[in-house]
Amino acid sequence: MHYRKSMIMVAGVLITLLLSFGMASADTGKIGYVDSQRIFAESRDFADAQAKFEKDVEEWNVKGEELQSEIEKLEAELESQSLLLSKEKRQEKERLLEAKKEAFQDFVDATFGPEGKAERRNAELVRPIRDKVMRLIERIAIEENYDMILDAGVVSIAYAKKSLDITDIVLEELTKEE
Repeated sequence: MHYRKSMIMVAGVLITLLLSFGMASADTGKIGYVDSQRIFAESRDFADAQAKFEKDVEEWNVKGEELQSEIEKLEAELESQSLLLSKEKRQEKERLLEAKKEAFQDFVDATFGPEGKAERRNAELVRPIRDKVMRLIERIAIEENYDMILDAGVVSIAYAKKSLDITDIVLEELTKEE
């Protein structure tokens, strides 16, 4: 998420600079673009990373469901036995219920909240793939003498000649490395 916001800001600044300095004309430099969303969608490495991430999320969901089940069981016990329990026993079960609810919320926050386990795990799995794609784009840009390559998957490009799209080239190179 943070990477995407950063890329949007960087691309926006670059486009603004290009337009303000008049560098967008065809005679001043070679410009191309890629569709990073398509690259990731067609990448085997990314699909493998997504499968690993989904497996982790499933395990976390199971753990969350277990915690939720414990809470529901305790709530049912408390409700069905409330008339039979002494005041002290009822208060003890209520404290236990509150502790379990807090533990569940802590688990949810630590796992699925901002900068939680899920976000960190996804970044850990995706970062090497993103870095590989960026290295490929840089290599292609240098080899093919591009002055700039924009990312149509992050920045809205209202119009660009299809001949400027180097997504297929990046995908070919990525496939060779996978």
